Amino acid sequence: MNNKLETLTNLFEGKEIRSIWNSEEEEYYFSVVDVIEVLTNSSNPRNYWNMLKIRLKNEEGSELYTNCVQLKMKSLKDGKMYKTDTLDTAGIFRLIESIPSKKAEPFKVWLANLGKERVDEVFDPEIAINRALEYYRKRGYTEEWIEKRLKGIQHRKKLTDIWKEGGITKDYEFGILTNEIYQSWSGMKAQQYKEFKNIRKENLRDNMTDIEVALADLGEITTRDIAANEHPKGLEENIKIAKLGGTVAKDARNSYEKVTKKSALSNNNNLDYKYIKSIENK
Repeated sequence: MNNKLETLTNLFEGKEIRSIWNSEEEEYYFSVVDVIEVLTNSSNPRNYWNMLKIRLKNEEGSELYTNCVQLKMKSLKDGKMYKTDTLDTAGIFRLIESIPSKKAEPFKVWLANLGKERVDEVFDPEIAINRALEYYRKRGYTEEWIEKRLKGIQHRKKLTDIWKEGGITKDYEFGILTNEIYQSWSGMKAQQYKEFKNIRKENLRDNMTDIEVALADLGEITTRDIAANEHPKGLEENIKIAKLGGTVAKDARNSYEKVTKKSALSNNNNLDYKYIKSIENK
């Protein structure tokens, strides 16, 4: 597990909440005692956490503690590394819901509103589409870019439908096939591409240049069309098709770079923030 230390500031009223990024899971793990200290002003957040664990188990039957992962974090007091109870994002939200504090109330209201939004989207999916459009507009993406992005999502859906027809059902199988396409034309798997662009949970295509998006689309569309004609079954046969689709995009990349005399790959991203340089969690 490639754990890395990341210190986040201004997350809870400007107080520092330590977190660790797990690149394999693409998930953050947050310090439990830091969150408790901010929300309760407890002079002994570790003792508060111990008491809360007992209450959650006895009164609510919650096994939140069993979801804790102990990771080494740098102490805010002496700068040394100590094993610390951490929870992922979902676990931290569950923790916040269990803390009887006025400071926790805004988070609880936000979670309730978020849950309502998701329920509303089940009945009316257009709400989710409009929310995505508004998100992209606020981030400064042009209407032309947004239109292309939506078409790319449609192309991806058609590809995954073809894969399903070929017996691909597990998430890790979709990931393997996607990586085969990316590896063939870019020389990097999706996660490596993210690291190249210095992004984490962010969507890779949202941070691609026009030519990168075009090549990614070409690789997936070609894979889809070949699979539609040859009807591969199972993971191994689909891997061969994915490599062929990626190779077509690779040929297009070579032609682009030969004519323009510049790389089709860019390590730039569209973030308006930068990740703090991290150190290995050992």
